[in-house]
Amino acid sequence: MNQPKISPAVLRLLVIFPNILSYLLLVGVLVYIATNFTGLKAAEALNFWLLLAAILCPMAIYTTYSIVKRIRAGVL
Repeated sequence: MNQPKISPAVLRLLVIFPNILSYLLLVGVLVYIATNFTGLKAAEALNFWLLLAAILCPMAIYTTYSIVKRIRAGVL
């Protein structure tokens, strides 16, 4: 039975779109930290949000790196 093939453009879109969303989430977290810095510091919740940003940033960068590497290799 022949399975339908996904066109490379659609496949790239399906891979890149969640990566863009991860950057939007990271930017949102950074804006939240910047706008509520004093409130987070007073509530002693600043460490959590900084840790969250510190975890999201390398994940987004590594994901972008692996997607670019696959596109250049012709796999994606």
